[in-house]
Amino acid sequence: MPLTCQSLLQAHPTAWEKATVHPFLTDCHSGTLHPAQFNTWLGQDYLFVKDFTRMVGRVLGAAPDEHIDVLLAGLGAIKDELLWFEAKAAERSLDLAAPPQPTCQSYCEFMASLATQPYPVQATALWAIEYAYNQGWQLPGPMPEPYTEFADRWGNPGFTDYVHLLGSQADAALATANDTAQAEQAFLRVAELEAAFWQMAFATAIVPN
Repeated sequence: MPLTCQSLLQAHPTAWEKATVHPFLTDCHSGTLHPAQFNTWLGQDYLFVKDFTRMVGRVLGAAPDEHIDVLLAGLGAIKDELLWFEAKAAERSLDLAAPPQPTCQSYCEFMASLATQPYPVQATALWAIEYAYNQGWQLPGPMPEPYTEFADRWGNPGFTDYVHLLGSQADAALATANDTAQAEQAFLRVAELEAAFWQMAFATAIVPN
């Protein structure tokens, strides 16, 4: 049976649930998340997205011609996303020059390491990262302010369609791969890092007023 994005989800439901279901997200949905926890996520995710941009550029360089248009569209959206992050941080008076926490640093190092992997591995990891965001922000359902626009950014139908296109491209790449074990390992590493990233923000120390 060939490895596909769907078969990865079916083979590893527990790992994927940890990547996409977390108290950080359920507390956003209930409106009970502490602002300090969200601010930690926002600042660290900005650093993540900058390195993610570099990763997508490397995936683009390895991709076959027929996959370029989708990846270029994704890169264009990331440019807007970085500017949006900067605006949201300014609203909250956050310092985006703060250093990455160890969890964020580990994620960025993993993304950089994918440059040496075959394209099917890179395509699978890219899909998994974007799908984790899509599902993480979509599954809890509509979120109250001030989290509504964050949930809408990654949970909206347009982004969902984009993630499905990435999945189709990953499936096509996997169908031609001689060995898919590394792609499965990359999927599991993404799931592990996503779960750790939510926990990093959720574990932020809350200083009493």
